[in-house]
Amino acid sequence: MRNRNVLISGASVAGLTLAHWLQRAGFRPTIVERAPGLRRGGQAIDIRGVALQVVERMWLLDKVRAATTDMRGMSFVDGRGEELSRSTEATLTGGLIDNDDVEIMRDDLTTLLFDASRYGNEYLFGDVITSLTQDDEGVEVHFQHERPRRFDLVIGADGLHSGVRRLAFGPESEFLHFLDSYLAIFSVDNFLGLDHWQMYHTVDDALVGVYSARHNTEARAMLLFRSAQLDFDHRDPEQQKNILAERFADVGWETPRLLASMWDAPDFYFDSMSQVHMENWSTGRVGLVGDAGYCPSPRSGQGTSIALVGAYVLAGELADHPDDHRAAFARYEQVMREYVRENQQLALHRADGNSSSSELTHAANAIALPDYAHHG
Repeated sequence: MRNRNVLISGASVAGLTLAHWLQRAGFRPTIVERAPGLRRGGQAIDIRGVALQVVERMWLLDKVRAATTDMRGMSFVDGRGEELSRSTEATLTGGLIDNDDVEIMRDDLTTLLFDASRYGNEYLFGDVITSLTQDDEGVEVHFQHERPRRFDLVIGADGLHSGVRRLAFGPESEFLHFLDSYLAIFSVDNFLGLDHWQMYHTVDDALVGVYSARHNTEARAMLLFRSAQLDFDHRDPEQQKNILAERFADVGWETPRLLASMWDAPDFYFDSMSQVHMENWSTGRVGLVGDAGYCPSPRSGQGTSIALVGAYVLAGELADHPDDHRAAFARYEQVMREYVRENQQLALHRADGNSSSSELTHAANAIALPDYAHHG
């Protein structure tokens, strides 16, 4: 097996899942992550359809189900906090409550994935790839801090603003498709005393929400607004917080308190609702997985599931073609293309208000998950 030494950029859902499956297939993964450790915070995310099979095959399904958010429902309120409507059948973050899907906080899932992949794998936290140089035998990789090293393959699992994609394929402006809105998520105290509950306030083209997390011991604030495309630095949180402070300055309900908490939030996240569209997810010895190659946007509700499935398929194809990375990458794209297309279309239908639970179920299962003998 020649292509055993694999560098994965990004220690989130796609990267950690890929590392797990590659290790089980006899590879030697190294994972480089810009953050000094696992990233904390994030929104409630969903594992649906065939992605549940991936988690089960990782022997993690029981642990994932034990960490579910257990949401009971949601309500909408006016600017004074008076309830306008409520539902115990569905939530904005998870959809229908009575189904087999699992809703879990993003960092709870990444912790479980890390625990399943940490032993035997090499992790380079607090570092980033600065250049990639390919030849017929491998990839020369330079880092910001680590000494230069050679790898057989490099996989970008580093999200919407993938550095690997930029270095190997070109500027992200060629691949990102903006969906006319922005989303912010950050942790706050559960000052509303929410009991496995979500509460939202809408005004014009903006939504403010709070939902409990981790058995009501904390909460997440969610701010969403429609806008023309903004010019901002996605690595400058202070600039992003100023954008939100200005946009939500006159929004009622608990918005001022949430904005006050935002400034000191340790896990602040802000970005556009965007998709990634690419003709190919590999070039030479460099490939992409998850949001880096085919982000469907949070609006789809399927980004986590696609990352889990994509990592599983990519690892399986690399294991099935150990001496031919081109064949492995080609087969990976062949297996995943329609599944990705269905889920990216789902996000567009949701933006138009035309999606249904049946469409979500169809998109979540729009792939026949292969059985890879090398996965053990």
